[in-house]
Amino acid sequence: MYPRIRNLREDKDMSQTELSKLIGMSQTGYSKYETGENDIPTGILIKLAALHDTSVDYLLGLTDEKRPYGPAKDSAGKPDRSNVGQKKGRCRTQ
Repeated sequence: MYPRIRNLREDKDMSQTELSKLIGMSQTGYSKYETGENDIPTGILIKLAALHDTSVDYLLGLTDEKRPYGPAKDSAGKPDRSNVGQKKGRCRTQ
């Protein structure tokens, strides 16, 4: 179960239908994430974290810190943009 995604949605006074449209999916599919019937894919977790201005770790209950982390930095302390624009692969299961 993922109570934090429900609580954050309700804090914004949004319905499941409104939120699901923002992240490009059906209300039924989104509802199954809130109830824990389905695990939340990484891409959806990232969208939800951005929408709620928090971290994926917070959504998953791994931390109680709501604030999102700062951007990744390279060895020189500059924002790491090494993966920007790269194609994202998909995992295949057999």
